[in-house]
This record gives sequence, structure tokens and C-alpha cells, in this order.
Amino acid sequence: MNPATTDPDSGPLSDGDRLVTDSRDLRVSVNPRRTRFALTVETDASVTLHVPEGRSEAEAREFVQAHRSWVDAKIALRERTRALNPAKRLVEGEIFRYLGRTYRLAVDPGLSADTPVRLVAGRLVMGEDLLENTSRGKAALVDWYCRVGRGWALGRLQPWAARMAVAEPDLAVRDLGGRWGTYRPDSKGRGTGRMSLGWPLFQLPMPLADYVIAHELAHVRVPGHGADFWRLLGRALPEWKERRAELDELGRRLWMGRIGS
Repeated sequence: MNPATTDPDSGPLSDGDRLVTDSRDLRVSVNPRRTRFALTVETDASVTLHVPEGRSEAEAREFVQAHRSWVDAKIALRERTRALNPAKRLVEGEIFRYLGRTYRLAVDPGLSADTPVRLVAGRLVMGEDLLENTSRGKAALVDWYCRVGRGWALGRLQPWAARMAVAEPDLAVRDLGGRWGTYRPDSKGRGTGRMSLGWPLFQLPMPLADYVIAHELAHVRVPGHGADFWRLLGRALPEWKERRAELDELGRRLWMGRIGS
């Protein structure tokens, strides 16, 4: 069925309809198991109206208009926090960040294939062949962030684990699809589980990387994000709210691996 824009004289709303009200174009999602109307503001700031089966357009309009202020506030929040992750070019002088500091990309034609990316005298140095092959160049940069980031993070586990009186988990740094970190307990109960950190994290200043490490370590003791979790994190890191807010703002501006021309 092709999506249709509803009009005041139409019958019950159908799944996939569009409802235009208060200058907003809403996608309609009808679910026979639903008993109430609901609204969802998606990550791209579009709005979905969730509708019980058989409900009319007039009822839907009344619900949307009653929640106009809520929708406006949520859309404004989505716009403020929309990801602005830039693309990077593999060219001499491009800026990359590591633990809050900036480094310009430099080319070394003689760089060994065993260490295709490294920091030298305040420059992030790559072999010339990697700049000419963007897929290999990106892979080498991501691998560098994984390698050096894991080395740095290993040195931060012990002090944070000691503050929360938890055991240090195994540590991996990899692509987490936009997440900063995860913790998975050992399913057999014989180990301390595994913490994974997303490689883009290591572009951030050290205090924000520390926040993510402390956050995931708190999950060694407390699953989920209930009151007990935040109390434990707060004892180790009283300023966690400020660091989380800064992470939300800076994180949306980080390079996430996109290569531009």
C-alpha cells in the first residue's frame, strides 16, 4: 500500500498513513495490540504516531495537539544532539585526535608495513601507499586507535576497579557500531567477563574516556542502569553527570571512520 496523507473526512487510520497536523508530517504506525496512542521522535527528528487499530483521525489529531509541547521539546533535543560526525581525508595535514590532543597526518614513504601508523614528533605518520588506498588507510587508522587505545585503557582499569571494589575484566577495543562501551559477564561464571570499548572513544579527552571505563566497570557489579548502578558510579566518580553531558556533546562531533574525497 502506498502511504497516503489523511484528510478530515477519512475513516480509521491505516498503517503507513501520513498525518499532517500543527505543520508536522507524522508517520502513522497502527498496531492491533496497542490500546493507547503514543508518539516517538526518531533520531532523525521525524515523528511516528503509534495508533491502536480502528481509531479515527480526529482522535489522533486531538492526541497530537495535546502533546504538541512535548513533541516540540523532543525535536529540539534531537536537533541539538544530532550526530555531526565529519568525514576525514587521507591527505597530508588532515587533523586526527588522540586523547583530546590534535595531530596532523604526515606521510613517510619508507614506513615499515609492520607499523603502518605511528605517532612521531607530534605527527600521526602513515605510509604513502596507505594514503593512496583509502580502504586500507582507514583500516590502518582504526587498527592504530584499537592498539594504542587498549594499551592506554589497560593502565586505567586497576585504579577505577579498585575504587568500586570490582574485579578487572578482560579488555577489547573494537568497532562497536557507535556505542562507547559494553560489558558482558562470563556466561559460565568462571571469569570476570569482558569489557569492550569503541575505538572512536580514544579521540576524546582523558576524563571522558575515564568516564566510559568507570561506567562499564560499574556493570561488573550492577547490571542495568537502576539506582544502585548510579550510586556505585557516583561513589567512584561524583562528577559523572557533568562528564556524561560533555560526552554527549563532544561525542557527536567525532570522526567515526567515514572517509571523504
